[in-house]
Amino acid sequence: MERATLAHGSGGINSADFIRRVFMPFFKDIMPYSDEDAGIFDISIQDSRHKTACFGVTSTDSYTINPIFFKGGDIGKLAVCGSSNDVAMMGGRPLYLNIAFIIEEGFEIAALKTIAQSIAIECKKLHLQILSADTKVLPKLTHDKQYISDSQSSTIQPSLFITTTCIGILEKSGISATHIEHDDCIIISGKIGNHGARIFLEQNNIAIDSDIQSDCASLYPMLTKIFQSDIPIHALRDATRGGLASVLNEWAISSQACIEIYEENIHIDAQVHGVCEMLGLEPYDLANEGICVMAVPKEYANTVLTLLRQHELGKYAEIIGKAQKNFMSKDDKNMYMPNSPTSSKHSSLFDDMFQQRVVLHTQYGNKRFLEYPQGELLPRIC
Repeated sequence: MERATLAHGSGGINSADFIRRVFMPFFKDIMPYSDEDAGIFDISIQDSRHKTACFGVTSTDSYTINPIFFKGGDIGKLAVCGSSNDVAMMGGRPLYLNIAFIIEEGFEIAALKTIAQSIAIECKKLHLQILSADTKVLPKLTHDKQYISDSQSSTIQPSLFITTTCIGILEKSGISATHIEHDDCIIISGKIGNHGARIFLEQNNIAIDSDIQSDCASLYPMLTKIFQSDIPIHALRDATRGGLASVLNEWAISSQACIEIYEENIHIDAQVHGVCEMLGLEPYDLANEGICVMAVPKEYANTVLTLLRQHELGKYAEIIGKAQKNFMSKDDKNMYMPNSPTSSKHSSLFDDMFQQRVVLHTQYGNKRFLEYPQGELLPRIC
């Protein structure tokens, strides 16, 4: 790994390995939330009489997407939703936003105004205030090109990059990729694959008649009632780059668990299925920008499902699986396979094949591993 590649930004196993090998040797002692998309910090207030305990949540992200305008949103909406969602995934209520624009020379002012308007609309929905902002203009890097989208010829804009830092206040504690427990239910809030499928169609100039649009949305309003309840959430994540497969594999590794999910419980639009079959894509690897996955104790699962379905974004919420952590000890293995010449071999296979793995139960009654996404699936996806 001598140079960075597009695969290192895919959100799959290549991204995880890239971060682990390049950055974490230097950051591991100073980055306590390296397994998460956001971090928690102490903002307790103390006066002469008492101390008010309070914790903040913050996340920083950068957005670069091609095309900048797509069915269901644009880079401005994506930047606000993406960063506020990262704060929400740690149990935080988004409150403030810092934002920076890196603009390539030649970018249309009218397009910038449309993006600024999208940012303002989404911030007002969440009652977010922008604390600070910055702009930089780069010399021209690209050449004008033509592409076909929705049966119309359009010009690709010069590049625009947006970086945001969202700051919020912690409402639900105890959420982490490392906190999944045995028998936790895995719940997904909606359909998968819509954002990735939409962007794939537009990036590759595939002019087919399709109603697929990005699911780009802010998730905090859907989660408010759960955060305000006494329901424990062990893990929570929005399935962006690398999709559902990336989130579940990361959890399985971080929590030393086997996660089993059931295909029949996962909602995928027929048109998204069609795009995947036509182009050889895996819907579980496709990015999403308006759904989340959570792990909760099974006794709370139905309550969580009810609360999610009360919101428009959660009407397709389902329990899709469970976490297993009751792996056999050496004594248990010897008890079940005493004096067997192959017992050690079978025991080793059991450990290697299921611990830290995701198992997909297909609708045809068989099982397969849902692998950690590898390589470059879609460049400039979010």
